[in-house]
Amino acid sequence: PLSGKNAFFKVYVAARSWAPDAQCLSVSSIPMEEVKSQPGKSGAWQVTVVSPSKLKKRTYTWSAVESEGNLHEGVYPGAEETFNPAGKQKPFLIAALKTDTTDALKTAQEKSVEYMKKNPTMPINYLLELGDKHPNPAWRVIWGESVGTSGHSVFVDATSGQYLETRH
Repeated sequence: PLSGKNAFFKVYVAARSWAPDAQCLSVSSIPMEEVKSQPGKSGAWQVTVVSPSKLKKRTYTWSAVESEGNLHEGVYPGAEETFNPAGKQKPFLIAALKTDTTDALKTAQEKSVEYMKKNPTMPINYLLELGDKHPNPAWRVIWGESVGTSGHSVFVDATSGQYLETRH
């Protein structure tokens, strides 16, 4: 398994050959049976990048192994899609990604001691996005299978590594 930042940079090399002006839109962990997650690491990641000049976006995956769900070992590009710069999701410059998931997890755990005691076997997933609420992109450390089903998640600034907020 790789950390989110390491997986992103593996994908970014391929994304730059597709679009030299590639910017990050999102990074999310993909749980998989074949490769067990480790603290701050996942066996597969999905990374969506945009090209402002092409007005296109493209989703890539990185996986440690071949797996179901169209996951291929290494970096695998998806199809180009139209990108609307006026849409809800906003891209961010690669230089803003300074904090890795391993560090974001430590910060989130410090703020989640009681929740972790009550839910010791809850899976942890990760999502990196630039939202409306914070000026920098943030890692969302998610206790649960997805954002929609999670009862607890912690936001950590991906640039500074600082705790931002907890959502229940």
